[in-house]
Amino acid sequence: MKKIAPEIVRQRLLIERYFTRNITRDVLSDYLFGVAEHLNLKVYGEPTIFSPAGIGKEENQGFDAFIPLIDSGISAYVWSKNKFFSVILYTCKNFDTEAAITYTKKYFEVSSDMVFMEF
Repeated sequence: MKKIAPEIVRQRLLIERYFTRNITRDVLSDYLFGVAEHLNLKVYGEPTIFSPAGIGKEENQGFDAFIPLIDSGISAYVWSKNKFFSVILYTCKNFDTEAAITYTKKYFEVSSDMVFMEF
């Protein structure tokens, strides 16, 4: 990826995997607050969590979520039927990638290695 705006600090991490934990709106909210706290990222609002609640394809049911950070935000997407998640941490402050991966793996009760990409 071509680096533009090098004067702006940006760290981005995508984490994906199948999970075993039962994910509800409250569980997802707790994850967003928890991972932010674990990485010393400051939250300045409540998470916004949407669920299509039966609208659209059955295989796409789950949650779309976002929590705002002083230094950008964290998005999470959950496919309930497939028990699959995709989390994107986008910050203007550096954070410990390994700590984010480890926290997410434990929280979602993932039994194998997760797929992740920094960009």
